[in-house]
Amino acid sequence: VTCLSAHMTSGGGTRFCSHWRAEMQEEEEEDGEEGWLLDSLRLYNDLHVFELQEPTRVITWTGESRVCVAGYDRRSRNEILHLLLPARLSAKENQGLCPDRDFKVEHGGFSDRPVYSLKHVLETSLLVTSGPPDGSLQVWRVEQDETDVIRPLGSIPMAGGDEPTWAKIATASSKPTWVLHGQKVSDVQGTEIESGKTVFRTASTSHDELATLEFLDRATALACSTKGQLFLADVRQPQSLLGAAEDVPAAVALEGGRWCAAVKRGPLEPIGEPPQIARLSSGGCVVLTDPRNMASPLKAATGCVPASSLPGSEFLCVSFAPQLEECLAVSGFDGTVCIYNTQSWGPAPQEGKPLFIHRGHVFSNMESADGPALVTAHTWHPCKPRTLLSAATDGSLHVWDWADPSEAD
Repeated sequence: VTCLSAHMTSGGGTRFCSHWRAEMQEEEEEDGEEGWLLDSLRLYNDLHVFELQEPTRVITWTGESRVCVAGYDRRSRNEILHLLLPARLSAKENQGLCPDRDFKVEHGGFSDRPVYSLKHVLETSLLVTSGPPDGSLQVWRVEQDETDVIRPLGSIPMAGGDEPTWAKIATASSKPTWVLHGQKVSDVQGTEIESGKTVFRTASTSHDELATLEFLDRATALACSTKGQLFLADVRQPQSLLGAAEDVPAAVALEGGRWCAAVKRGPLEPIGEPPQIARLSSGGCVVLTDPRNMASPLKAATGCVPASSLPGSEFLCVSFAPQLEECLAVSGFDGTVCIYNTQSWGPAPQEGKPLFIHRGHVFSNMESADGPALVTAHTWHPCKPRTLLSAATDGSLHVWDWADPSEAD
């Protein structure tokens, strides 16, 4: 091959060689896809591939068998869809052959702006969304009558919400009548959905952009800035100081980049495991923290970036497995979702090695002129321990139950 290429110096030869290389690359990609499809019989207990009309960056559970997705195109109206999982996926145990093998659209609506965040107000039929060009929220109701409509109810303005970013949102079952939202650490507020009244406001002086906003428990809100710093607030106080809980550990702070976070909540009862916090950086660093001792990380890992990672950090996502101990998922770097077992991690950063990699989205748009697909969102099934849903920029939506490699034998 080297000899053949070396002697192709004329224009026609160059074109022939380029064409030959393209054919070789196409054959390698086809071989890779065929190999993955064959491997999937071994790698997955269950695998379903669907195509949405428009890509989504939100997958939000509204129950054990229903999710909401929504488009994020800035140039057009975007659909919000309430989907019922196929019977096989919503069953607690595999049923064998099922007549319904596709998602069913139960309700739908249209948003005049892109949907970058979507939260279900627990124990209600309300949805809250946010997206550019400002920090306001849109409130929707999933109608339970024969109309099958997701109906807009109004909007919630944001004080100082003219920033060119969008609001992060948090809801909790203990507070079904209001929503926590903000664009920066300094402007986080709690708002009654029905009246629009502000019932909580932070008193922080930090103007860092918010990356993640979550409830740790019934009384405590957690904010993570894009710089990776954590902040806590007591939402029982009308105006609570959202103080810095701790700085990013010095061992991993040097890399900089953009951060996001996730919370694994313990039981709501007074006695039980405390919540745990995971932070992910655009440089591939993962830090786990116990909120009772924020000054010292529980565990840390570096190198959690796939070799095929693409530039940008828009879709960074980290999440805890709700039904598995010591297990989390990471996505947003490329077309993969990586599963990590954190049991062997320690406080000193070490190289993170994935337990499982879902590569399905890599092969879902290989013929597209838009380039490789990038995973935009993933979420764990609330009841099935190893089942996840993931979406990508090409509109693909995958549901997959991965086989534990340690049980392969």
